[in-house]
Amino acid sequence: MEENTNKHYLYPSALFAEKEPYWVDTILGSCVAVCLFDTVKKIGGINHYMLPTWNGNGLASPKFGNIATEKLIEKMIKNGASTKTMIAKVFGGANQMDSSMNIGDRNIMIAKEVLAAHGIKIMAENTGGSVGRKLRYDTGTGQVMMKFLTKS
Repeated sequence: MEENTNKHYLYPSALFAEKEPYWVDTILGSCVAVCLFDTVKKIGGINHYMLPTWNGNGLASPKFGNIATEKLIEKMIKNGASTKTMIAKVFGGANQMDSSMNIGDRNIMIAKEVLAAHGIKIMAENTGGSVGRKLRYDTGTGQVMMKFLTKS
């Protein structure tokens, strides 16, 4: 990866998409990040959501996977991308706590459902398990570097 001068840290419940290339860093536990990249326009975007679906109460924020992924697709299109030339990479969704709610698994499932509904193919995926991940996404090339977080 060449050194991008533009860097952005993506917090939970947020999304990021710009026409210029950026390195976007984020850390995931049960949260999921969907990385989108237009292979023709060479522009990318990423979201980081905490919960699978918005229940209709309160604000429809990017805290929820169905909202975050739809909003990311909309922002990519606004930047000139097309769903016909977009690919996706999906990361996160670790089940880090003993819980019957399976938040991580449900977060992964909603990403796949929304992307499929838009005809966007998932080209790479590293999801599930019980360990968090650190991501660095190059929005100008679509390249993602990922490492597992060690438990200390």
